[in-house]
Amino acid sequence: MKAFFEGIQYLFVNILFAPLDFLRSLELSSWFVANTINWIFMIICAAAMVYWIKQLRIFDEAGTEKQDTTAHSFFK
Repeated sequence: MKAFFEGIQYLFVNILFAPLDFLRSLELSSWFVANTINWIFMIICAAAMVYWIKQLRIFDEAGTEKQDTTAHSFFK
């Protein structure tokens, strides 16, 4: 059983986290390149937020959104 867990450790530490270790060592020379994953996630989140707000505006202008506060029984 010990070999099984050591195999899992080897998989995660030496194989799956190797790119992140590379980015961590790269931070000393270039902070912006080391944080590329963070920049990519921030761009994806910003694009999703813009899309969501545009969709909210479309439904608000069409008048199809139900804005009645008594939509749920516990608001009565």
